[in-house]
Amino acid sequence: REMAEESIFRDLLEILMSTSSKIEQASKDSSELVDLDTCLLLIAECFRCLRNACVECAKNQHVMRNLGLISTSVNLIKLLHGIQIKEELLLTALRCSLQFLGNVAAGNRDSQNSIWKCAFPDLFLTCLTYSDEKIVAYCCMVLFTCLNSEKVRELLDPGNLTVALHVLKVYKEHLESEWSFLIVTDHLLKCPELVKALYAKLSNQERVTLLELMMAQVSENHPVTSEEMNVFMRHADFVAGCFQEKCEAVLKLTSAADAEDQEAVVTIRLLDVLCEMTSNSGHLEHLQALPGLLETAIDTLRLTHLAGKQTVNIFTATHAMTEQEEISHPAVGFKSHLIRLIGNLCYKNKENQDKVYELDGIPLILDNCSVDDNNPFVNQWAVYAIRNLTEQNGRNQELIARMEEKGLADSSALESMGLEIEKQDDKLILRSVRKKP
Repeated sequence: REMAEESIFRDLLEILMSTSSKIEQASKDSSELVDLDTCLLLIAECFRCLRNACVECAKNQHVMRNLGLISTSVNLIKLLHGIQIKEELLLTALRCSLQFLGNVAAGNRDSQNSIWKCAFPDLFLTCLTYSDEKIVAYCCMVLFTCLNSEKVRELLDPGNLTVALHVLKVYKEHLESEWSFLIVTDHLLKCPELVKALYAKLSNQERVTLLELMMAQVSENHPVTSEEMNVFMRHADFVAGCFQEKCEAVLKLTSAADAEDQEAVVTIRLLDVLCEMTSNSGHLEHLQALPGLLETAIDTLRLTHLAGKQTVNIFTATHAMTEQEEISHPAVGFKSHLIRLIGNLCYKNKENQDKVYELDGIPLILDNCSVDDNNPFVNQWAVYAIRNLTEQNGRNQELIARMEEKGLADSSALESMGLEIEKQDDKLILRSVRKKP
């Protein structure tokens, strides 16, 4: 792109400063007669020219910044925000001004720093809470363009944390907002301390939103750097800690009246994230060693299984659920996921295999083998868990074999897992049966 004459930008700056002055004077003295519509039209047109002139043109961006157009624009946005009208001309002027800031900052570190110095946090707090969706979206664009790892750490300051909280609210309320999504996934989630500070301030509904975004990021399969691995491990520690602390909240869902309990829904999402985290072989070893996580999963499985046997509720095994209920209840699949987590934590890990034995978790998993409409794929996850528990573990194999012999384990369930009991020299052995094609 060709560089424009500096005099053009000087003229535009002059118009912006002149109209600003008129609007400011009118706001202080109501007797001042100002044609506000003309002022707003002029402002919008100036910003349109500036916005277009700085697209992929570092030289124009540089000239605009040196002339003071960034600070003038930020001050003008604040001034326009103070006008107590919500007509289209005002909205257009505000939208164009934010688009200019986004374009002048794109690919230009000096401009990004200049905007940050002038606009953070006040301008972002003002525009992120604006009633116009486009203004909110353009504000997110500017924020995303200016952020880097150093600036993300500034959000940790209690006064600035509100900016991050508003971004998450924007994403929750406008799920199509791509910029707010990118701010969270590309910046906020890369700072474990910020995630922890945010989580403490969020409502349960907002925590669910944050965990779903974390889940989306964890699900991505791509090579990770050692720094990303370190961030992941700290997220894993935090999520596991939250799950261990709040896991019993899910028992509230035994009551139909509490079917929408948000604290319980958070617990379900925490489990979903842990299942996804433990499905990544690169991260699994760290999670397998987390103190108390396996015990919590087994205890929670025991409590929910018992709750489902005591009265008829969402944790009761059933074959008569309607399709609508299956979709709508937040706890559908919860026991399946607990078994999946236990299976993952025991994968090629002798210490955890033995821990499940000692906690009497094997009979519990076998008792959850039957088809259950409340827990899709529970049978498959039970098969997976039992295989991981018995791989190169004679004691666990022997326990299941003895259970089957005494009629405590369903032989047809074992058969469906591709396992059978064989007696060799008075010793019961559990072995895999390869089905013939």
